[in-house]
Amino acid sequence: MLARMDDAPPSVPPRPRGSWWRRAARLPLALMLTSLLAALGIVQLSFQLANTGYRTLSWTQQHRQTEARIAALESDIRILQDARAAANDPQYLRQLARCQGFVGADEKVVVSPSAPDVPGENCQMVRLP
Repeated sequence: MLARMDDAPPSVPPRPRGSWWRRAARLPLALMLTSLLAALGIVQLSFQLANTGYRTLSWTQQHRQTEARIAALESDIRILQDARAAANDPQYLRQLARCQGFVGADEKVVVSPSAPDVPGENCQMVRLP
């Protein structure tokens, strides 16, 4: 009986001789390349971690400086607002004049003989920004 072409078993291409040997010979090269890439990755990761740490420290320091500057500016704003609110108050103006050494028209000035040549401060000075 004649066999038809459809009945033929599928042919498997023959494996070349020594193919497993070639793959085994390439293995050290692949391992070296993998090791090299892993080492480069470790170096890059170390650099990124160090850079992140440095940026975190510098940012924290700048943040603290900025917060201190903001607190000083807020204090200056409060002082200026208080001075503006008291600028038209006669009692505040009278107290400010006394701090500068002025006396009222109907008051007598009495100076002690043991008074220092350079007088001290009469009032607490308020720093205006």
